[in-house]
Amino acid sequence: MTNTSSANSPSASSIPADDPGRALTVADPDDAGVPHISVAGGTYTILVSGAQTAGRYCLVDMLVPAGGGPPPHRHDFEEMFTVLDGEVQVTFRGETIVARAGQTINVPANAPHAFTNASDKPVRLLCMCAPAGRFSRGAGSIPSTRVPGAARRSDLPL
Repeated sequence: MTNTSSANSPSASSIPADDPGRALTVADPDDAGVPHISVAGGTYTILVSGAQTAGRYCLVDMLVPAGGGPPPHRHDFEEMFTVLDGEVQVTFRGETIVARAGQTINVPANAPHAFTNASDKPVRLLCMCAPAGRFSRGAGSIPSTRVPGAARRSDLPL
């Protein structure tokens, strides 16, 4: 993409200079170097960390087994889920809906919520948290792969 706007235009002057210290991120959930966290029976893979986005957001690939999902909770960051495969029951402020593949749900910061895979097949979700940082700290144990129940390893930085 090329910025063709005039250097004197308000939009061009309001965009900060490029930060060459930040790199392009390409993430593969099956890459051996990508960190995984075991949470509520599922495996969450940190595709893009807060360190890679200057704390603006993180992106997490979630594999949730049948019956899995976190209990009711709330936190001080925005959380957006896109259901990639399967369906989940989402409880938001006491009301429950079913979200199916292709649907996206945004959970506002501080709102009580939970989700459950009520099916007999694994569900895959893509989750963005903004701002990043608090999602991975103490969220769960660290498995060696995306496969739920995998041996844990302790050498992956979060």
